[in-house]
Amino acid sequence: MAEYDYDLFTIGAGSGGVRASRVSASFGAKVAVAEERYLGGTCVNVGCIPKKLLVYASHYGEDFDDMPGFGWTIGERRLDWAKLIANKNKEIQRLNGVYRKMLGDAGVELFEGHAEVVDPHTVSVDGHRFTAKYILVAVGSWPMVPKFPGSQHAITSNEAFFLPSLPQTAIIVGGGYIGVEFAGIFHGLGAHTIQLYRGDLFLRGFDDDIRKTLADEMRKRGVDVRFKTDIIKIEKAGDILKAWLTDGGMIEASQVLYATGRRSKTPNLSLEKAGVKLKDSGAVVVDEFSKSTVDSIYAIGDCTDRMMLTPVAIAEGMALANTLFNNKPTKPRYLNVPTAVFSTPNCGTVGLTEQEARLRGFQVDIYRTSFRPLKHSLTGRDERTMMKLVVDQASDKVLGCHMVGPDAGEMIQGLAVALNCGATKAQFDQTIGIHPTAAEEFVTMRTKVA
Repeated sequence: MAEYDYDLFTIGAGSGGVRASRVSASFGAKVAVAEERYLGGTCVNVGCIPKKLLVYASHYGEDFDDMPGFGWTIGERRLDWAKLIANKNKEIQRLNGVYRKMLGDAGVELFEGHAEVVDPHTVSVDGHRFTAKYILVAVGSWPMVPKFPGSQHAITSNEAFFLPSLPQTAIIVGGGYIGVEFAGIFHGLGAHTIQLYRGDLFLRGFDDDIRKTLADEMRKRGVDVRFKTDIIKIEKAGDILKAWLTDGGMIEASQVLYATGRRSKTPNLSLEKAGVKLKDSGAVVVDEFSKSTVDSIYAIGDCTDRMMLTPVAIAEGMALANTLFNNKPTKPRYLNVPTAVFSTPNCGTVGLTEQEARLRGFQVDIYRTSFRPLKHSLTGRDERTMMKLVVDQASDKVLGCHMVGPDAGEMIQGLAVALNCGATKAQFDQTIGIHPTAAEEFVTMRTKVA
């Protein structure tokens, strides 16, 4: 008789939890997963996927405006928000089914209910107990709204995906990925959009040239971007929300969306009772192999507060499966993780920012270019693409690549491979570009920035 019911019991069927479970099962482990909300986690349901579908929708307004330059004319145009959301929901439902099938095909048993950790080897799902050699916590994170007078009237990105109608005026509070992305979505779909950020410049942690360029481009498009500004009070008057600001002003809006942070979704898991140490934020404290302070309990993804990116959670899940069930101890690799912000325009980045490189003691050469995309030579639109390389003077290695412009994420993905291979600026220079593309600029920059 087996010592435990399962070799691995995973709490959370998001991208990381599903990958860890499937791969562990492929190595011969007996695996179960508990999920209390929806399969696929934040990314599939209220994150990456629906967000990018709305980003696609938001670009049509500009495309319609640009058509005359290419000889096209179009009649009346109108956004059917209800149809857009219904179509989005249909696709998300399909993806939920895909995740369910993947788990089933892998032989992973699925329990749909709330799970809690009873002890280092026991999980309770809605009162039913199961034992496991290892427990994996992969419950993700949840958006939060800070407490202040009237904060109950604000929504988060979770609710934004299901609004019954497009707001006429939207206030976005926050300067991270979600804030700048929803500012682009609402503005592109036709809402008057105001973005507030309490700091000097949004996208903290990104290269300063990305941050400055995106702010300029968003303002050109008509987004009312205000830095060093926050909300101190919201009052509801019928269908209107009155937001009182730190600068003494007041803005009226249909919706106020807060994108100011997320917290690990660990409450109600009883982790601390089992001996698992948590940070003040609720994040699970883990070592380099994703093991918590309890030898049999591991954690991956957003709930560990290491790097809140879906592909990172998936990589952590793969590493964990190899460590526990493939006799191949593997640490997740966080070097040169590429990322994109699906703002309008997009941002893409991989490697060190200029500031990070200097702080680490590198003597760097900076290559930067800014140009109007070929497309807009006919549309007349005042849009600039920015590309930048950070290069180590001593080794000639490219330390960082940064971009603001259409399809930035698509380009940065390939450059991430180059950086992980240790590519030098000379090798970039030796690479023949594809003409005419914006991407060729990454291999044709020859003049250093003073």
